[in-house]
Amino acid sequence: MNRYPLWKYVTLVVAMLIGLIYTLPNFFGEAPAVQVSSAKATVKVDAAVREQVEKALDTAGIKADFVQLDGNSVRARFSDTDTQIKAKDAISKAVNRDPADPAYIVALNLLSRSPQWLTSLHAFPMYLGLDLRGGVHFLMQVDMKAALTKKAESLTGDVRTLLRDKNIRHAGISRDGNSVIVAFREAELLSKAQSLLTEQVVDVQWTPAAGGELRLVGTLKPQSLVQVQEAALKQNITTLHNRVNELGVAEPVIQQQGLDRVVVQLPGVQDTAKAKDIIGRTATLELRMVDESTEAQAAVAGTGPVPFGTERYVDRGFGPIIVKRQVVISGDNLIDAQAGFDDKQQPSVNLVVDAKGARIMKDISRENIGKRMAIILFEKGKGEVVTAPTIRGELGNRFQISGAMTTAEANDTALLLRAGSLAAPMEIIEERTIGPSLGAENISKGFASVVWGFVAVAAFMCVYYMLFGVFSSLALAFNLLLLVAALSMLQATLSLPGMAAIALVLGMAIDSNVLINERIREELRAGAAPQAAITIGYERAFATILDSNVTTLIAGVALLAFGSGPVKGFAVVHCLGILTSMFSSVMFSRGLVNLWYGRQKKLKSLSIGQIWKPEGDAVSDAPKA
Repeated sequence: MNRYPLWKYVTLVVAMLIGLIYTLPNFFGEAPAVQVSSAKATVKVDAAVREQVEKALDTAGIKADFVQLDGNSVRARFSDTDTQIKAKDAISKAVNRDPADPAYIVALNLLSRSPQWLTSLHAFPMYLGLDLRGGVHFLMQVDMKAALTKKAESLTGDVRTLLRDKNIRHAGISRDGNSVIVAFREAELLSKAQSLLTEQVVDVQWTPAAGGELRLVGTLKPQSLVQVQEAALKQNITTLHNRVNELGVAEPVIQQQGLDRVVVQLPGVQDTAKAKDIIGRTATLELRMVDESTEAQAAVAGTGPVPFGTERYVDRGFGPIIVKRQVVISGDNLIDAQAGFDDKQQPSVNLVVDAKGARIMKDISRENIGKRMAIILFEKGKGEVVTAPTIRGELGNRFQISGAMTTAEANDTALLLRAGSLAAPMEIIEERTIGPSLGAENISKGFASVVWGFVAVAAFMCVYYMLFGVFSSLALAFNLLLLVAALSMLQATLSLPGMAAIALVLGMAIDSNVLINERIREELRAGAAPQAAITIGYERAFATILDSNVTTLIAGVALLAFGSGPVKGFAVVHCLGILTSMFSSVMFSRGLVNLWYGRQKKLKSLSIGQIWKPEGDAVSDAPKA
């Protein structure tokens, strides 16, 4: 009656092993490390950089616990801080040959002390939030009006170009807010323009002005407005990611909050001024013609001076290149850059420029077919050539960059071109700095609250429900194990509200076992046999447990969907805790009860505490084991 099949016990054992493996990394603490990341948008960190770091450490006689390529950075872990500082100096000299123009950022960091066998199983500790580790927090407001204004200005230029190309005369084009207004002197021209613009400029709704005026009013469609805002926010977040890499932050949090805000959290960073300087940094993009004269070739080879009116840059992956000083168009004219494929199904980058840029590109490309044009990205006042394609024909507002590039390189190039600067201005509206000592104090207090909360609940259960209280306490510990393991597997960021949620989950999780134990007591009070009381108690309490947990889960999901920041962190732990408590309080505790009592065929009593009888009931209290 009260026996589990073998597969259920196997499931519980596997769940416990998984919980132990993925919880363990959180107890090893952190070790000093050195992180190598890219200092320029055009420099990538790959396996070659890892080998370079390993060679530098070997040459300096420094032993690292390990050196690994993790995402977009190389990380080396060491046993103590003295070794860490020596390693940083050795690695900096090896990877940055020119200290005045470093290609890589070599930063001090902290990594988990977890053994390599745990890391190989992808068992990592939870990330700690700002309130537990210290760092800086910025809440940034994106100026969506500026993004829409920029789009409207771009549309104004596009409309002027379209009408001029089709020889449709107008009486002036102006902008009123986010609307484009085109005036005409003849109704026939207005009709032609409306047909052309409706077909060519699909993002805009074109309607004649009210009152019989010969004016055409273009307003962005609702879906287009949303797309412009989403694109601006996405580009700003991408740009912020690129800039934050310079700080050497191990796990920065850069995420959207609401429709027009971005949260930037930099754990471990205490220099607020430096963080603000890098986040607010500007990067610019310029297109210039390549000088391919004999004098320029001699300058590239190093046998002659750089010709007058030109500059020497480095073409990524190809070496020196001589570029004319005259700027054809700048990044302000670039609207979009997306990776794609050309007519020969080769990877390419599709560029879209505004009307002003289109006019310039059309004239320049017509006069320079067969020549190369360099795309230069400037950061911190220093420029680097992203690519220098050959002009194959006359270009307009849409053109392609193609050549000897892979799909990954096309995606990287498109990202660089898009993320050169912010799509819309941003303003810091909230700023917080949390010191590391305060973070350590928060960890200590949060850990104490969880431990003492667990001890108090377990003590009460053991006193009040005796052996069944022990089963309930073990199930509660199993629930805590699964919860921490789940958070570690998801690589969730644990904050102080998250630790509060863990303490709350402990109190809520025990409710299910209280319901089960009280239901078993009721059955014993009604005269049921102990084995039957166990079966009925678990089966009939399950419906109540399910209802109460589902309603609580609905509230947690609402917090997760509509909350932000600390509220969302609380909700994640809260929802996971409800799911793990359902499994532990019902299945795990039942497994323990079945192991202890299930094989006793002539069971006469249960150790479940005092069973109170209604007054006047002649039946004596059930004996305790």
